[in-house]
Amino acid sequence: MKKYAIFDLDDTLLDFTRGETEGVTAILNQYGAPDVSAAMDTYLTINHGIWQRIEQGADRGPLLDTRFARTFAAFGMTVDGPTIEAQYKSMLNHNYYTLPGATAFLTQLTQAGVTVIAGTNGTKSVQESRLAGSGIAAFFDQIYISEDVGYDKPDQRFFAPIKAAYPAMTATNTLMVGDSLRSDIQGAINAGLANVWFNPHHTANPAACRPTFEADSYAGLTQLILA
Repeated sequence: MKKYAIFDLDDTLLDFTRGETEGVTAILNQYGAPDVSAAMDTYLTINHGIWQRIEQGADRGPLLDTRFARTFAAFGMTVDGPTIEAQYKSMLNHNYYTLPGATAFLTQLTQAGVTVIAGTNGTKSVQESRLAGSGIAAFFDQIYISEDVGYDKPDQRFFAPIKAAYPAMTATNTLMVGDSLRSDIQGAINAGLANVWFNPHHTANPAACRPTFEADSYAGLTQLILA
């Protein structure tokens, strides 16, 4: 059995995609995007590029303030990017959706004696609000959020305070679990930690990084962590 399990949050335990889709769609409708479906695709492309830059060390605030302005600009519209960004973050603060089975899964791990830790990229106020509202915050021994830590996964420095807080943590008694190859899995590799790619949608792996394990369900994760 593993002693420690470090979990990404978004689309690993929390249903970020559902909240994102609802929030962005509401913004696009409110500000009159001419084609909401096309605008959503544009937003997702722009947002993906922004988070790539953040994960490479760029300052998150100024970049995030541009994502809606750039989306609307693609359709010939001018909007106040920072204002809409603040509105969207307020929506995300109330995205309390968890993935089906997440609460039961965390309950099983903690009852078995696993030290459960959250290690997530994101904005501190948003992630803390979502954790509290979803009801899963109490499962975590400690919570590490990249805005607070000062580094985003996959930077190995993201994991430095976690390792400092848990000096008994090793590559063999710990698993990092996440849905993102680029941030979670590569981050764990950079930090010398075994890892599990949580891949319930059976997405193909086009990346050079190779996870230690792969699981498509909480049952599969349970077997890996409690074996």
